[in-house]
Amino acid sequence: MKHYYLFFVIILFNSCQYFEKQVPSEKELLQKELKSINWKEVDEFPSVVSCEKIENKTQRQQCFFEVLTQLIQEKLSIDTLSVLYPELDTIEVKVTIFPNATMRFEPQFPKDSVAYDRIKIDSILKTRLVDFPKVNPAIKRGIPVKTQFILPVILKVE
Repeated sequence: MKHYYLFFVIILFNSCQYFEKQVPSEKELLQKELKSINWKEVDEFPSVVSCEKIENKTQRQQCFFEVLTQLIQEKLSIDTLSVLYPELDTIEVKVTIFPNATMRFEPQFPKDSVAYDRIKIDSILKTRLVDFPKVNPAIKRGIPVKTQFILPVILKVE
């Protein structure tokens, strides 16, 4: 009978190795998670206070773009930009929103365009496009991130 107990204990210790599971390494888990993240899209788009009440993600994004475009148009309509360049009816503005909620505006011109004084237009934009309402930055996985987009701004001639 003692032999059976000894045999049973030996089998019991040897069988434990069959129940071991391979635990993936930390690096493997990290690489798998990084591959699953879509880095081209954010979870929440930037937003202003007036658009925070909207629940639908696409409607909130549309509201933000409309409010920002309207504010830019209002700030540029009081300037001489339309007088200096009457042929310039629409300007594309590259908007960068940083994680700390600061914004930067850069005019975008066609590559072959030499009709405009880029430095002058850039300085007009920098002096006029200040004092915007607080903008909440975009969110990716709970962390504020930098976002960039191009807004077409129509210059109104009065």
